[in-house]
Amino acid sequence: MRISVSSDMDEPVARFLVERLRGRGHEVVTYGALRPGDDSRWAPCSEAAARDVASGASDQAVVCCWTGTGASIAANKVPGVRAALCTDAYTADGARRWNDANVLAIGLRLTSQPLLEEILDAWFAAGASEDAEDRENLAHVGRLDAGRLA
Repeated sequence: MRISVSSDMDEPVARFLVERLRGRGHEVVTYGALRPGDDSRWAPCSEAAARDVASGASDQAVVCCWTGTGASIAANKVPGVRAALCTDAYTADGARRWNDANVLAIGLRLTSQPLLEEILDAWFAAGASEDAEDRENLAHVGRLDAGRLA
């Protein structure tokens, strides 16, 4: 799987994230502080990773900033992106299962390496729900992206 990763800071957990994704066999494209010379502000680097997902250049993305909030907000402004700020494995599982999230947002401040491993395990183990209500919620979000709802 091709995964775009952005971080506004070159923190140990961000470097560990890239290492673990590669260790799981994923192709990783980096943005922000993880790519020398790139714009490391949280909004532009998160947008770049999210645009990779929206365009199909990447299958998924992980966006990081100090709290994860700004990165998730910026990523969610890109139509077709469903970014979820996940602080634990249960939230990551639910984000994939019920929301078919395609972008994982991580806070660098409180995410330890062991916690990140748990989040990644849950994220990659879960798949999108086939439940009719869940699918209709996702269709509603798609209509919001397309500007077809008032």
